[in-house]
Amino acid sequence: MKLILTISLGVAVSFAGYAQNNKITIPHTVEIGGEPPIWVSSSGISGEALQVLQFDLNVQGFAFTNVDNAQYQISGSANGNLQGRITDRISKANVLSKSYSGASLRRQVHAFVDDFMTQLQRKPICQTRVAFKGITGQNSEIFVSDFDGANAQSITHDNTIAAAPCWAGHNEMFYVSYKLNHADIFSQDLGNGSRKAFARYGGSNMSPAVSPDRSKVAMILSKDGWTDLYVCNIDGTGLTRLTKSPQDESSPCWSPDSKYICFASKENERRALRKISASGGTAKVIGTTGGINPTEPDWSPDGKYIAFTSQTGSFQICVVPAEGGEAIVLVEGEDPSWSPNSRTLCCSRRTGDGYVLSLLDVPTKLHRDISHITGSRSQSQPSWAR
Repeated sequence: MKLILTISLGVAVSFAGYAQNNKITIPHTVEIGGEPPIWVSSSGISGEALQVLQFDLNVQGFAFTNVDNAQYQISGSANGNLQGRITDRISKANVLSKSYSGASLRRQVHAFVDDFMTQLQRKPICQTRVAFKGITGQNSEIFVSDFDGANAQSITHDNTIAAAPCWAGHNEMFYVSYKLNHADIFSQDLGNGSRKAFARYGGSNMSPAVSPDRSKVAMILSKDGWTDLYVCNIDGTGLTRLTKSPQDESSPCWSPDSKYICFASKENERRALRKISASGGTAKVIGTTGGINPTEPDWSPDGKYIAFTSQTGSFQICVVPAEGGEAIVLVEGEDPSWSPNSRTLCCSRRTGDGYVLSLLDVPTKLHRDISHITGSRSQSQPSWAR
């Protein structure tokens, strides 16, 4: 409730500023957690199509108001096929006018919003996919769904613990499974369902992370006694140990250029973020002032920011510049994963009986929970396909 009130108050202040100045401005630079939403209105579109439209735009920093106070006025109809028009009220320009057919109404709206984002020179995300760990009975499996949780399907059926999914392109997934009574890393072809054991060393094999250029895999192994960071080629050859210390390493992620790996390292019961060259060397601390006990980092595709979980009395999603500095606390949540637009995050949020996935627009803090995903009663550890 506190989070909802905070967001609602921020929207009210932004709207009051608009009413006073009689204009809307869109910042040229992103202010993390402090940017006002962009106001839009909708007419003629109702029912499921309107719900999807509102979700798609909310998680990308847009809020809905009446037609006289919106910068972008959306109109159209959705009677099986979608007819959509968008006008910029300030410039009087016709931004988009297009008809959609040949797919479900939900997918038509996704395509419409993606086209709108393209017109605004943003990277579209509505037709992307998210992988996650889903609880099924007493076990967990790896699921893949549309970015909004629709069309969820289990890609594993191991009847044990499966966790930590990571995309390797759009048709291959790496993850951890206890199918063979041991924490092993598997890779799976999503097209034909075939899979193979990728890392089955002694000790635990955890946290696979595929480099953006898909040439290497970072992972956490304990085969040599300590829980350390390793890297190897995508075919499993050339295994190299990057850290060697009694510190507890976890959660590797890659820089967009595939040159560095960021990971969480525990020392004296406190965690810090560090980065190291994928070819080896000395790990350097990434400062997270204000973001205590950081873990679960994810590097934004544009290279500018690292999102992470701050473990204090609760779990909070934070963002820090990639070179380190002052961390901005956004919302309560865990396991952040950046979308391809380097603006929206998918994270997991604790509820009374488990977790739900939540999408967060980082500049505005606007967010929407995915309240129901078919096939699992709890969802966590999201990984957004890029």
